[in-house]
Amino acid sequence: MAMSVQLLGPVIALVAWTMVMWLWMYATRLPAMQAARMKPDPEAPRGEQMALLPPRVRWKADNYNHLFEQPTLFYAIAIVLVLLGVASQASLFWAWAYVVLRIVHSLFQALVNKIEVRFLLFVLSNIPLFGLTYIAAMAFLNATNIA
Repeated sequence: MAMSVQLLGPVIALVAWTMVMWLWMYATRLPAMQAARMKPDPEAPRGEQMALLPPRVRWKADNYNHLFEQPTLFYAIAIVLVLLGVASQASLFWAWAYVVLRIVHSLFQALVNKIEVRFLLFVLSNIPLFGLTYIAAMAFLNATNIA
């Protein structure tokens, strides 16, 4: 398998992790809604009913939503690297580092949710994202003879 295609491994892993968070979110949310005898109200303002659930239940949903924010940049840049045929250990390292940091961030948010630590993990996850973006930009510039 070409090394550039190996970059799809971290992409698949983060999508799989997002599905784990989806399952975890509903595995905690649905029982909490039943315990609270909550009936979904389509007329209630967004988030109003969910705010009635215990924080430890809401944290999973918050993290699930976060996995559709910054990681979209990761998906885009990883696929760009594959399309450019970038085959480097550095890009593979940064991609897996990003995935590991996002999973640690998810676990921390879902279980402990200390904001200072979550923020640190978020900032640290930007380092691999910057690394991947730099590698992609240099590969693009070299491929187009702009550099």
